[in-house]
Amino acid sequence: MSTVQTPDASGWRAHLEAMFNSLPTPYLVMAPDDELTVLHANEAYLSNVSRTLADIVGRPVFEAFPPDEDALDEHGVPRIRTSLLKARDSCLPDTMPVQKYDVPDTATGGRLTRFWSLISAPVLGPDGRYVLVVQRAEDITDFVTERDRGRAVATDGEQWRRRAEEVQTDLYARSLELDAALRAKDLAARRLTSLAQVAFALTTADTVEELAKIVFGDGLPVLGATGGSIAVRSGASDVLTLTITDSLGAATQHAYAQMPLHGPMPTSIAARGTEVLIRDRTEATAFHGMPEAMGMNGTEAWAVLPLRAGGELLGSLAVGWEQPRTFPPEEVELLRAFAAQCAQALARMQILAAERQAAGELQRISQTLQRSLLTAPPISEQLQIAVRYQPASELAQVGGDWYDAFRVSGGATSLVIGDVAGHDKDAAAAMAQVRNILRGTAQAVGAPPAAVLAVFDAALQNLELNVLATLVLAQTFESPEQAGSRTLLWCNAGHPPPVLLRADGTCELLERDPDLLAGMLSDARRSDHQVTLHPGDTVLLYTDGLVETRGGDIEHDLHRLCARVARHGPTAGPDALVDQLLHDLGGTVADDVALLAMQVR
Repeated sequence: MSTVQTPDASGWRAHLEAMFNSLPTPYLVMAPDDELTVLHANEAYLSNVSRTLADIVGRPVFEAFPPDEDALDEHGVPRIRTSLLKARDSCLPDTMPVQKYDVPDTATGGRLTRFWSLISAPVLGPDGRYVLVVQRAEDITDFVTERDRGRAVATDGEQWRRRAEEVQTDLYARSLELDAALRAKDLAARRLTSLAQVAFALTTADTVEELAKIVFGDGLPVLGATGGSIAVRSGASDVLTLTITDSLGAATQHAYAQMPLHGPMPTSIAARGTEVLIRDRTEATAFHGMPEAMGMNGTEAWAVLPLRAGGELLGSLAVGWEQPRTFPPEEVELLRAFAAQCAQALARMQILAAERQAAGELQRISQTLQRSLLTAPPISEQLQIAVRYQPASELAQVGGDWYDAFRVSGGATSLVIGDVAGHDKDAAAAMAQVRNILRGTAQAVGAPPAAVLAVFDAALQNLELNVLATLVLAQTFESPEQAGSRTLLWCNAGHPPPVLLRADGTCELLERDPDLLAGMLSDARRSDHQVTLHPGDTVLLYTDGLVETRGGDIEHDLHRLCARVARHGPTAGPDALVDQLLHDLGGTVADDVALLAMQVR
């Protein structure tokens, strides 16, 4: 019984060298540098090109084999070089169509026409990275030449028939490889299209939770991933907050809900700006804690990419798979593009959140200012006064509308309703100035409303405030002619007319020809108007937000308001009246509304 002896390591190297040289298929071995330096070739290859190892080893491949014009693409680059570099960079074989590549004729010094069946392939090391580039170069010149002459295979003898079958078999195998490559390109194109749709969906996200829902629900399936996470850095904090897919398990979600920015895990490393690709669990051992994490969630490969927008690092995106991966360049570029889209969406959300926070701060400050100005009316035994203010929207809690009620010399009570042009903080600031100037003027002048407004106009002009306001300034005091009754004097500067609700339920608009807006002219003509009020009578002052309707007629709107006031009646009192009028608006208004209702007790 014979015994087969296993050679030692040096023996194996000798056997492998002999095997390489005895292969009938030609192979050329190159270094994976940009010059593609020739390292080795087997006997079949050297025979095909009529060269020796001494002629080509150590030389760049296209110096050893200068290409002619037919071998160049439209950019003047050898098509074979493109194939070799593609195989090197993708770590995947690349099959080329049949190539015409002439070789030197050592006998004549000219060139020999040759047709080649070429496959470029990388040789990968233990870490999955390329270490060599190999090209299989089968000379099929005879087949192409005879085929082009139209010779029938069946009539050329047994030798030619076998040669044709060999080449056709080779071409069939190559067609399968090309078909697989085309399918891979089609898959990449479909992935790119799908990720474009995901990127569009990301523009609708307003919160990190919504962003994660789109990334996890739509993006990860396109990438063929089984799980992932989004890590976000908040402001200047050195802590990352993670949102993790349910597929990685509750234990992972709990253990890695937060991570330090300067930690050793890939999530932290990527958040500091360095991309991390982990092809398998062997590579994961380079990162402290990563093998344990992968064992916890059942993943075998990870791509962790920085989320960077406008030069600022916002966090990291991690994508995981249940199987090891090679990460060809096309997939890495796809992942980078996806991470860039996520980063842009996250940056937009953070800007929006900052704007909302700033708007909220401004809103709170403005509200405090306005509430300090919209003070409670004075308490009186003769009068019951109710005031209300309703802003136009949640984010516009201030505007130019205001009400005021205060006592002046002689026992009279002044009532004011006004509206400074505008609906923002500038209008609120202008309103504050106008209100305080009018208050001071009324106290200092001690005159009827028209005289007060005349001085007020001059003050606005002299102080160069450049504001315009509509307002009604009214004064009420005990009637000297009729016991128990009161006199109402008012001056209207371009404002909607007051409403008078009598104790018997009748209602009228106190319509008079209005004067010019306050602040328009320093010497504008002002007129007082007068009406007698009896116990139970109610006067309503309001701003135009209560009555104006989009595209409506102001006269119709005013008479409709008068009908609404009459329907509510005087018996409920002024507080119930203003509350009901605001309730009738349905809770939202297109413009700010200020109300002041005064009832004679």
